[in-house]
Amino acid sequence: MSIAFESSEVQLQKLRERLRSMTDTELVKFGKAVRGLSEPRVGVIPDPWKEQLQEARAEWRRRRPKAQ
Repeated sequence: MSIAFESSEVQLQKLRERLRSMTDTELVKFGKAVRGLSEPRVGVIPDPWKEQLQEARAEWRRRRPKAQ
């Protein structure tokens, strides 16, 4: 048995791929769930949910660019 750890960049790339494969409905549902988890809190370690929420928002903006 072996244990492998992924770098944060690899995890971020996998998250982006997962977000791209989601439907709009799934992406909205994911964003709402992560937003609830990323509320301000006191802690020593960085909040992993905040980064996921930012990526979900970036994917939404990529799909729906503002008309200029």
